Amino acid sequence: MTVTKRQAKTEGASLAPKSVRSSQVEMTEMVLPNDTNRLGNLLGGRLMHMIDIAAAIAASRHTNRVCVTASVDELNFLHPVRAGEVVILQASVNRAFNTSMEVGVRVTAENLLTGDRKHANTAYLTFVAIDDEGMPVRVPPVVPKSENEQRRFEDAAKRRANRLKHRKRFL
Repeated sequence: MTVTKRQAKTEGASLAPKSVRSSQVEMTEMVLPNDTNRLGNLLGGRLMHMIDIAAAIAASRHTNRVCVTASVDELNFLHPVRAGEVVILQASVNRAFNTSMEVGVRVTAENLLTGDRKHANTAYLTFVAIDDEGMPVRVPPVVPKSENEQRRFEDAAKRRANRLKHRKRFL
């Protein structure tokens, strides 16, 4: 069977619905001097790398597949993260579509000396699950259970509509 890029394979993957909880990831990283700019703040690119890894793990947990980053449509730097602080990244799949899914990542910075925590960043990424030949495959649906999960599920559909509208301008 020949599969084009617009068709999605389904063999070998369970498409049973999965909970948001099954994709959840929490990563913790210490911000070291090598991770910072001249002001002692975490480099934006280094944080984006951490976000991409946390999101990729969440997407792969959801699909049990290799998943690749298709887009980063929103990345908000709310507060600087200083050298010596700890970065806590919490990621989970907000919603699954056909072969893609939106993963939300919340970044919290923690000062270990004071215990203070601050919401430092929020990001939304789109991942596509692929097979061994690099072709897109269908992904299991997400079943939101809590009010917060339901809100994120609904908001993900709105963000997807905006992404698709934006993408059409470039194609």
